[in-house]
Amino acid sequence: MWVLVFQKRAFSFSRTMTVQFCYLLFIAANYYFNIYYTVPAFLYRKRYVVFTLLFLGGVVVASLLRVPLATYLSLHYFAPGKRPPGFSELFFNSLINIFIWTICLVAAKLIIDRIRFQKYIEVIEKEKMQNELDFLKAQFNPHFLFNSINSIYGNINKSNSAAREMLLTFSEMLRYQLYECNTTMISIEREINYIRNYIDLQQIRKPENLNVHLHVSEDVKGVMIAPLIFIAFIENSFKYVSNYESKRNEVKISLARSNNQLFFKTFNTKENINGRRMIDQGGIGIANVKRRLDLLYPGKHALTIQNDDDSFEVILNLEV
Repeated sequence: MWVLVFQKRAFSFSRTMTVQFCYLLFIAANYYFNIYYTVPAFLYRKRYVVFTLLFLGGVVVASLLRVPLATYLSLHYFAPGKRPPGFSELFFNSLINIFIWTICLVAAKLIIDRIRFQKYIEVIEKEKMQNELDFLKAQFNPHFLFNSINSIYGNINKSNSAAREMLLTFSEMLRYQLYECNTTMISIEREINYIRNYIDLQQIRKPENLNVHLHVSEDVKGVMIAPLIFIAFIENSFKYVSNYESKRNEVKISLARSNNQLFFKTFNTKENINGRRMIDQGGIGIANVKRRLDLLYPGKHALTIQNDDDSFEVILNLEV
């Protein structure tokens, strides 16, 4: 601004260095001190007395520090040879200017943040309303689906107990996914029951020469976990398990606990056809689980995936 106002560049430069820079330096210091410390720590927490004292204290300290700096620059750069203003005059002018500019800038920043926050709240409210509408619309499909399952169950011949049992198991799994998994955390007993139902269905689908081993330690009881956090790895095991006629085909699933650590492990044999490993560990299912783990257990999980020629293994440790 001084360069534009004064044609004499040397004067405008010295004016900027002495007067404006001195003020800007201490005004900026007070602004950031209040915006990043006193406002969030005291004003937003309604500790108004402490905030006011710190605000005024910052202005006073800045004014005191500006006096020797302004005096030095005035003597050596702005007006050499002339007697600079006295301490009281410099301090009072500094106090008034720094106080007015700081309070104006802080107030402007708070107003801008308030407006942005209100807009953000409006967007969130609209998204929440839309999500509620979508959820209510989605309720029609599950009711129709369960009614259809009941109808199919009633039309299956009673002598076909295996089919009736499969349909009941599937219905129980579906109900768990739709109605019980709507919370952030769920008891591990419910999750284990869902896993058992899934394994039962898969064993009916898969050949008889598939050996499935599920080991759940007793000490995992009472743990709360995120729902459906293990099932993607189990689905992967059954999807890519080998189908040899003479060799072993195996799926192993284990769940144990030690202190505050939960240890989950899946292992399955797999076929290596023409040198290609048949499991894509970057698939959508596993990628989604990895993302959920990052969101739900940040810094509290360790995932190891071992993809060998004839086997695939997943080891997941959770801090619970």
